[in-house]
Amino acid sequence: MNKEPDKQDSGQQVTVNSGDLDSVIVVGEQPAFQQLHTCSRSPYTFKEYARRACWQFIQKTFFRISIPRCYGWQCFWLRLFGAEMAAVSSARSSTKIFYPWLLKVGTHTTLAERVKVYNLGSITIGDHTVISQDVTLCAGTHDYTDPSLPLLRPEIKVGNGVWVCAEAFIGPGVTIGDNAIVGARAVVTRDVPAGMVVAGNPAKVIKPRFPDKKQCETSANKSGASS
Repeated sequence: MNKEPDKQDSGQQVTVNSGDLDSVIVVGEQPAFQQLHTCSRSPYTFKEYARRACWQFIQKTFFRISIPRCYGWQCFWLRLFGAEMAAVSSARSSTKIFYPWLLKVGTHTTLAERVKVYNLGSITIGDHTVISQDVTLCAGTHDYTDPSLPLLRPEIKVGNGVWVCAEAFIGPGVTIGDNAIVGARAVVTRDVPAGMVVAGNPAKVIKPRFPDKKQCETSANKSGASS
């Protein structure tokens, strides 16, 4: 008597190691929820595309000219394309900014080498703030609960006296309170309270920035009053 062969799943089995246990996930059985052919091909107006093309040309040519300690050159081009750059602020020649006209930077604030300002939505950075090397400020995402993945452009706000350390990622819609510190390579997807140090992936509060609790509370109160 011939044994009827077992029916095989059409999907591909993948073994996932989770601690001491191995679990099997079947890939390819369910239909795709997101339907990319329904995505908007042109979410912006022709004028916006033309303006962005002009800026990309400038950013890849004249903006890249590096004059030691002369950051006014980069600020000149940013202001020309609509950025609100305070009189004493700086951006390096390797800084990448998507839309200058959606960027506001306060006085004595620095955008360091290779910072990526992906400002599909507006990004506001306060006074005396440092955005360190290779940081990404990402003010753009998609609604993953909709099959057509519509574009979302939630704004990012970074307060006064903030230090965002190297290679950190600041996600869409995040507000970082005054005098906060974001640790190196942190992934920030939620608001950061004023005067606190956060680190990790996802970023979590590690400790107050100030040893004196009263000083920390004063900072938080000032942040709340200015918002």
